[in-house]
Amino acid sequence: MPKTKLQDVIFTIFMAFVMVYAMICYNISLSIGGMSNKVFLMAFGELKIMLPIAFILEFFIVSKLSKFLAFRFIDPSKERPIVIILSISSMIVCLMCPMMSFIATLLFKNPGSEIIAVWLQTTVMNFPMAFFLQIFFVGPFVRNVFGLFVKNK
Repeated sequence: MPKTKLQDVIFTIFMAFVMVYAMICYNISLSIGGMSNKVFLMAFGELKIMLPIAFILEFFIVSKLSKFLAFRFIDPSKERPIVIILSISSMIVCLMCPMMSFIATLLFKNPGSEIIAVWLQTTVMNFPMAFFLQIFFVGPFVRNVFGLFVKNK
């Protein structure tokens, strides 16, 4: 895990990149009726918009808030590191998914007067995938790759 501000910036960019790219691919697949090779290229169009938004939200707001919320449920001085990581990651998904779904609804879904309904549907569709990706794939992958390049002592 990051120990310095620079490491925190790099870690957040890497995590945001992988999560946002995966979620964009998922949402494009939903909107076109299935997965295909073109989805991977189409995702880069939205990525250039959504990645900076995700980084700013995560780095300046969600990171601190997710730790605060997680530590209301667990005592970090008494828990194993994996419990701390999973608690914080869960809170990040609980905060980021509705926020990013709202922004995606505004920018890409043309909801018109149905904005609340479309946002709620988008959030409900995105939440299971975001949680699954963060806990089982993206989170462990990013932490492992990050750990290869940064010596945490």
